[in-house]
Amino acid sequence: MCIADDIKGFADYGCMLEVKDVKFQPDGRSVVDTVGVSRFRVLSHGHRDGYNTAKIEHLEDQKVDGEELAELQKLHDCVYEQASTWFTSLKDNMKNQIVSHFGQLPEKDPDIQGSASGPVWCWWLLAVLPLEKRAQLSILAMTTLRERLSTTRRAKSKLSKVTCRLGLNAKKYNE
Repeated sequence: MCIADDIKGFADYGCMLEVKDVKFQPDGRSVVDTVGVSRFRVLSHGHRDGYNTAKIEHLEDQKVDGEELAELQKLHDCVYEQASTWFTSLKDNMKNQIVSHFGQLPEKDPDIQGSASGPVWCWWLLAVLPLEKRAQLSILAMTTLRERLSTTRRAKSKLSKVTCRLGLNAKKYNE
C-alpha cells in the first residue's frame, strides 16, 4: 500500500499489508481490515490491467550496538513514556475512538531491535497522531530507529504547542 502521488500515481515508499478481515456491504463495497507487516521502497512504478504495480525493495532498520544502543534504549523509553502519557491524558471519547480503530497502545518490545522495522508501538503512534500523509511517509522511509523516534517526538511536541498556541486549555482539551 502506498499513498497517492499526483505525478507518479503513488509514493516511493509504502507498507506491505496483511488482510485480517473483510466485511462485504450490501451495496457491493467492502471494508478491509489490515495490519502493516513490512516497509518497502519502490524501485520502479508500473501499470498493468488498470492497476498500479511496482518493483520494490524491503526496508530494514540499521542495527546499533554498545553505547549507541544504550543511548537508543534511553531515547526509546523516553518517547514511549511521552506517548503513553499523551494517550492516557486524552478525553475518553477520543481515546475510545482510537482504541476501536487502532487498538490500545502496544507494550514496549523487550528488544527494540528485534524487528526489522522497529518496535510496534512506534507505528501505532505514527498511525494515531494527526500528521499529514507526507510527514507520515517521510517517517516510514527512515531506516534508523533513532531518527524515527526523534522525528516522532518532535512532531508530537509541535502538536502540543499548537494546542497551547490556539489558546486551548490543555486540561479541558484532554478531559
